[in-house]
Amino acid sequence: MSRIGKLPIAIPAGVTVTVSKEKMVTVKGPKGELMQQVDPRINVSVEGAVCQVSRPNDEKEMRAKHGLYRALINNMVHGVSEGYKATLQLHGVGFRVEMAQTPNTLNFTLGYTHPIYMQLPKEVKIETKAERNQDPLIMLECPDKQLLGQICAKIRTFRAPEPYKGKGILFLGEVVRRKAGKSAAK
Repeated sequence: MSRIGKLPIAIPAGVTVTVSKEKMVTVKGPKGELMQQVDPRINVSVEGAVCQVSRPNDEKEMRAKHGLYRALINNMVHGVSEGYKATLQLHGVGFRVEMAQTPNTLNFTLGYTHPIYMQLPKEVKIETKAERNQDPLIMLECPDKQLLGQICAKIRTFRAPEPYKGKGILFLGEVVRRKAGKSAAK
C-alpha cells in the first residue's frame, strides 16, 4: 500500500472539495479556487471533513498515480486555505528589482545592458523589499504550489547563482557552495 496515498486528507473549515463525474477535483477556499483532473481509474471520495484517495489494483502505474494524486489534492487544500510563500534574494552589486507601472509586473536590473520585465499571473501576490546595505528581496504568495515553483524557477534563470563570487538570484537562506578561483602560479 502506498504510504502517501493511503493517508486521509483533512479538509479545514471554509474549504470545500467536490469531485465531478469526469473525475475533476475542485477545491474552493478563502485564498481561491483550484482544479485538477484525476485519472479515471483512481477513486476520490469526500466524506465529511476527510478526503480519501484509493486505487483499484496494485499495478505499478496505479501505485505511482495513487500517491501522486493524493499529494496534488493535499497541496490544493493547503493552498486554498493557507497559501504558499517563497522569498527570493538578489545577491550582487547593483542588482535591483521593483514593481513596474503595469500591475503584476517586475522590473529587474541584473547587470545586463537592458532591464528585464516579467509579467506575472494575477493569482500571484508580489511584494518587493529593498533596504539600504541589504540584498533586495522578492516575496511571492500564491495558492497554487506548482505555479509558484514555476515562477520562482523562471526568475532564477535571469541570473542563476554562480559558484565563484556567489552572485545571482537565490532563495532566502540558500547557501551557494563556493569554488576557489584561479591561483597565480609562480
